[in-house]
Amino acid sequence: MSLPDLEGRTAVITGASRGIGAALAREFSTHGMKLGLCARAEPALPETETVVAVRLDVTSEQAVEAFTTRVERRFGGVDLWINNAGVLDPVGPIRDLSTIEFRAHIDVNLTGVFIGTRAYARHRRTHGGGGVLINISSGAAWHGYAGWGAYCAGKAGVERLTDCIALEEAESGLRAHAVAPGIVDTDMQEMIRACSADRFPDVERFRQMKREASFNSGTYVARQLLAIAFDPARRTDEVAIRLEDENG
Repeated sequence: MSLPDLEGRTAVITGASRGIGAALAREFSTHGMKLGLCARAEPALPETETVVAVRLDVTSEQAVEAFTTRVERRFGGVDLWINNAGVLDPVGPIRDLSTIEFRAHIDVNLTGVFIGTRAYARHRRTHGGGGVLINISSGAAWHGYAGWGAYCAGKAGVERLTDCIALEEAESGLRAHAVAPGIVDTDMQEMIRACSADRFPDVERFRQMKREASFNSGTYVARQLLAIAFDPARRTDEVAIRLEDENG
């Protein structure tokens, strides 16, 4: 895969402290991109002339708006915005979940994506439109898993939210995609493998993937997202995209 020259392009990545978010930040940096990184924990790359690194809660619209303004003042228009921040818990049968747990999950995995999506749509409108929005989805958006009631509901919501923003901002030139990156061996996967079968009946499938090392790498996902955003040959009107397995 041959990527166009990305030197000087700007990308924002939420949830950029570990896992996929950290891999995106590191790979994008190697292409000379300017980065706005945010996460609850310390972002994967430190603050530099080409990196804005902020600790924040994506459920705080004030914090996200302030972050957006800071990135804009430093770098100007943002070419690519990736809403990656997300959580897995609570895991377990819906009958056992508390309303507080469910609401807290949806607040991060769906409301947080809404806040980032809205911030980017407003930002691009002030810069004449255009831009690419990628909301990180999951196969859990497409069918249910016993024990993942909150996670499946949140990711399905992300896909429908992305459908709507794609329709609303089409005339402004904004492209929006909900991308399921496949299974990447992150901290979230460790949490999944540690679950008991009574909480998550499909746990053995994920343990088998670990034994077989049948994962997509973070670098592979990063390069695929860059291609979707910037390679004319990969341009598509499809909103929901599922990355192919790296190993075929």
